[in-house]
Amino acid sequence: MNANSSRPVRRSRTACLAAVAVVGALGLLSACGGSSHPKPAGALSPGPGQTLPGTPGVSGTGGTVSPPPVTPSTSPTTGQPSAPATANAVTIKNFAFSPAKLTVKVGTKVTWTNTDPDTHTVTSKQGSGGPLKSAGLATNATYSYTFTKPGTYAYYCSIHPFMTATVEVTP
Repeated sequence: MNANSSRPVRRSRTACLAAVAVVGALGLLSACGGSSHPKPAGALSPGPGQTLPGTPGVSGTGGTVSPPPVTPSTSPTTGQPSAPATANAVTIKNFAFSPAKLTVKVGTKVTWTNTDPDTHTVTSKQGSGGPLKSAGLATNATYSYTFTKPGTYAYYCSIHPFMTATVEVTP
């Protein structure tokens, strides 16, 4: 056997190992694809054809969903979408409602604004008998509801159930 007879075997092994490495790397990269927005650990989403409904039925003025404005306003200092700055407004940002507890008087119209790139909802907690039930709110979309009875109204995002908050309505 001459010295050159073992070379093709080495080249073949090297080529094979390189091919396996490339295929493996491509497989890993394709498995990592999907959304450019990471979901928080423990996030739950309904499967295809499934929903996590709220519980309508308490009296009050029906809520309304507004589509996002054509040209969203931005903060001049950060370039980020501006959040409402009133005492009867809730901002949805970084997968949280802010403030997490809002206190208003009967007859107050509360407006939620989604500033996240992901869709969220404003939905009364199941079993609470609450009136809140928005459609999915895209970025910069708003949902408003006028509270007509005193009480504590717990709500959450039906897409991301870990997102919870309350509205306390006083006489």
